[in-house]
Amino acid sequence: MQLEKYSFGIGDRFGQQGTAQLRAFYLARERDLHLVPVWNKSDREHTTIQSVPADTRIAADEAVVRTGWEGSYYVDADHIHLSNVDPYIRHADFFTIDVAGYIGEKATENELHAFVEDNLPQAGVLHIPGIEPHFVVTREVMRRIAEKFLFAIGQAGIIYRHIAENKGEEGFVTEISMDEVEDAQDPVELFYILRAIASEGIPVQTIAPKFSGRFNKGIDFRGDVARFAVEFEQHLLVTNHAVKCFGLPSNLKLSVHSGSDKFSIYPVIGQMIRKHNKGIHIKTAGTTWLEEVIGLSLAGGDAFRMVSEIYTNAYDRFDELCSPYAQVLDIEKNRLPLPKTVRGWDGDRFAAALRHVPDHPEYNSHLRQLMHVSYKVAAELGNAYIDMLARHHTLIARQVTENIFERHIQKIFVE
Repeated sequence: MQLEKYSFGIGDRFGQQGTAQLRAFYLARERDLHLVPVWNKSDREHTTIQSVPADTRIAADEAVVRTGWEGSYYVDADHIHLSNVDPYIRHADFFTIDVAGYIGEKATENELHAFVEDNLPQAGVLHIPGIEPHFVVTREVMRRIAEKFLFAIGQAGIIYRHIAENKGEEGFVTEISMDEVEDAQDPVELFYILRAIASEGIPVQTIAPKFSGRFNKGIDFRGDVARFAVEFEQHLLVTNHAVKCFGLPSNLKLSVHSGSDKFSIYPVIGQMIRKHNKGIHIKTAGTTWLEEVIGLSLAGGDAFRMVSEIYTNAYDRFDELCSPYAQVLDIEKNRLPLPKTVRGWDGDRFAAALRHVPDHPEYNSHLRQLMHVSYKVAAELGNAYIDMLARHHTLIARQVTENIFERHIQKIFVE
């Protein structure tokens, strides 16, 4: 199974917006932009909402049938490990193998020694075409990289082979993610990470490295855009070179996680993939849930009262809701409006605070981040929340489609 050049991950917490999401891909096709949708939902999200992997597959298939979509599409088992992959094997055809938690654990001394010795003939000056200056790679550099990453890649190999044994080697797309860590990987590290992946026999088609800067949930990139541009281009060139050196799949491409709403770096990504004729995978995670909340806010009445109740509950449960996402949130609680203040707003005011238009005077990134991780509160409302979505389906769908197409796809893929 070969993933197409441009793929776009779309989260749908409650599985209600598949049709609206696909409309964005139709709009892209009208402009001769050919992207494939990848519905992604992590085990953490399933656990929080009390859904199961089959639900994501059903929602995606139904949206495809309902709209008559004739192109490829995928369902991603997002951020899986060996301990939780089995329920996804039947229903997913895209597996994001998350090894971030293993980075820094050491492989055995024999494994470390074998990795260094196998790669020692290539020690010296590492020339990555397009990157200047060249890199000096010594035995010590190889040993340091092996100590940091080799065990993690070994775990990826175990998980990949487990999936392949149950699904067949040609039955799925493999992504490896190592983005949820503190330190960005440099070009030499990424090169030898890909060497280790190839040695494990993993036909990786997308890889999600950690870049410098903050990739917080649901808000813009925070960091040095110029530095990101250098890192991103270098990583593109490293993947090109690794494909030639190690026999990895020719369509290997970078994946940008927490990619939702990274408006300031989207033009850089678009420029670089066009410059080097490379593909890209963007994962937009939970912004569809936020568009649902925006639509309910704009609907006013009972719908906005529900939103206000969700916000109040989330504010009161701040630590509980934010702690699982602490690495990808920067919320200053004193900059969140008090629940009693929000109860005095109308729906338009709340929507303006939540909608990601950074230069809007009412926009509040702290409120947006809190709401991003507060889908658990909506899930606890059960059918009351789902019924409210159905009552205001048209208004919500418009927000969902516009968000994906206008704020994401156009900013990346339209020059």
